[in-house]
Amino acid sequence: MARVTYQELLDAGVHFGHLKRKWHPKMAPFIFMEKNDIHIIDLHQTQTRLDEAANAIKSIVKSGRKVLFVATKKQAKEIIEAEAKRLNMPFVTERWLGGMLTNFTTVRKSIKKMSNIDKMDSNGTLATLSKKERLMVAREREKLGRVLGGIEDLSRLPAALFIIDIKKEHIAVKEAQKLNIPTIAMVDTNSDPTLVDFPIPANDDATKSITLITKVIMQAVEEGLQERKHDKDAEAVAEPEVEETPTAVVTPEAEAE
Repeated sequence: MARVTYQELLDAGVHFGHLKRKWHPKMAPFIFMEKNDIHIIDLHQTQTRLDEAANAIKSIVKSGRKVLFVATKKQAKEIIEAEAKRLNMPFVTERWLGGMLTNFTTVRKSIKKMSNIDKMDSNGTLATLSKKERLMVAREREKLGRVLGGIEDLSRLPAALFIIDIKKEHIAVKEAQKLNIPTIAMVDTNSDPTLVDFPIPANDDATKSITLITKVIMQAVEEGLQERKHDKDAEAVAEPEVEETPTAVVTPEAEAE
């Protein structure tokens, strides 16, 4: 059974593509028709591809790995940030910092710097600085938090990326390709679907469309988390209690014998 109905996709305007003159020829298999000079996306294809993407994400999350959610466009950033925070998943919604994946070691150093500023604040070290120094440190913390706050707990490279609008997030797509990190993305009629591993043909501009697709993906994340917890609980119950074998006490008399 599909994770979302055809009618739900229709009501959310997922089928509305871009003007015909803006289309990408490789999106042809996902286009149903043209109406009023606008390409209409085949929602049956959207259903199929969305199910495939959701199953892939569920499998990744169930294995204990992280999916990085990327959406810096105005219509999508609040939706993605709220859902990613709810499920404790890393996200980028302000600006994709060049090298965020390919130069991850350096990025981790910046995250550590941000963490050190927080420690200085909590242990009172910050209060010992001059007003000017405190202001400079506060500004730096704000800047780092804005760009890297969503990946603060990401200790290693993500297992996959979920992206909204691959044209806008083209740097993220290229970095993931370079590192062979799987990509799942909403792909509109003006984009090349072959650039990602799991393209979901959908309107990536309308808030309702973004909300619906994100909802399905996040449900898959929740399922993966729940199944992982269930499996770990089952393993804990199944583990037999190991009885300790009493250690024999060797007396001097026994050694002499």
